[in-house]
Amino acid sequence: MENFVAYNPTRLHFGENIVENLGTTVKQYGKKALLICGKGSVKKYGYFDQVISQLQSSGIEVVEYSGIKSNPIIEDVEKAIQLGKKNNIDVIVALGGGSVIDSSKIVSLGIPTDDNPWDFMTWKLNPEKAIPIVTILTLAATGTEMNAAAVVQNHTTGQKVGYVNPLMFPKDSFLDPSFTVSVPKNYTSFGIVDLIAHSLEAFFGKGEPSVIDQITIDIIKDAVKFGPLLMNDLTNVELRAKIMLDATLALNGLTTYGKKSGDWGVHALGHELSLLFDTPHGASLSIVYPAWLKLMQPRISERIITLGKGVFGVNSAEETIDSFIDFFKKIESPVLLNEIGINENKRGLIIEQYAKNKVSGMNHDLSEDDHKKIVDFMFA
Repeated sequence: MENFVAYNPTRLHFGENIVENLGTTVKQYGKKALLICGKGSVKKYGYFDQVISQLQSSGIEVVEYSGIKSNPIIEDVEKAIQLGKKNNIDVIVALGGGSVIDSSKIVSLGIPTDDNPWDFMTWKLNPEKAIPIVTILTLAATGTEMNAAAVVQNHTTGQKVGYVNPLMFPKDSFLDPSFTVSVPKNYTSFGIVDLIAHSLEAFFGKGEPSVIDQITIDIIKDAVKFGPLLMNDLTNVELRAKIMLDATLALNGLTTYGKKSGDWGVHALGHELSLLFDTPHGASLSIVYPAWLKLMQPRISERIITLGKGVFGVNSAEETIDSFIDFFKKIESPVLLNEIGINENKRGLIIEQYAKNKVSGMNHDLSEDDHKKIVDFMFA
């Protein structure tokens, strides 16, 4: 077991109708809020109106920035920062999934300074102030609602990167599973893949604390059990609640206790696919993870076997990999690049992109030869 420091200051509000406490909570942090949201679904399904009603009934003035896209871009972050500065906002309210909340975190760092927010993402600057954030989650997937990490992409520099800063922990996060019943089947699937991938990244990090490994395995088992049920019953609030809690637990720090870090190599590989082809994040992970496991099988066979025994009750690395592939297929998430329209003529482009950004893991290094093998596995 590795030495570790545990810290998570986010207050989690979980359950149906929990948003009824939103206004009084946000008011603790100020009287003028920058409400950041996505491209329209929150308005279509009434979540936006509920949030506005809560804020206005508590006497909070609202300034809106909408249009955050899936696979968030730095240009939206920059525009939201300028809007927040212009209106002297006190608090950010993020209504949406991972893209909205991640963008809001970088906005929170950018408003108090005149710095380029991309310099935060690339670790050139380490900000010392942040505007408080309150989140309302509408997609169970990334775990961003209870951690201090954010991922944003920059097409000008050709990068999609993550940044971590304790200042970006949300002050309060509201998780009402009924706010996720409108998520379509494909993105429900991608969210399930994402939470499993986060758990796997932790499992393959350096250090093997037995109790944490068991918790991590149980999170994956829960998603494997209830994920397919939810795929066949998308409006079931109780099933939505189970997956929502799994996603939060997978990346709120718990699964890394006793570890030096997660590995994050698969996420790095997946981010490049999203950058190149605008591939949904979860879809990239269900394609990359089996390929990564196949590459790693000769190197960490016992670790993969331990995982397979715990999650699926199988006894070999091969069966473990096959079980994950079968599960991803069962929930209708792609497992090969050609399933999302990426043909082998893009093989060189992908390999070049991996080499350009030196894609690797934090525990298991990836060489350029490994990149080629992984790409081959993603097509095979």
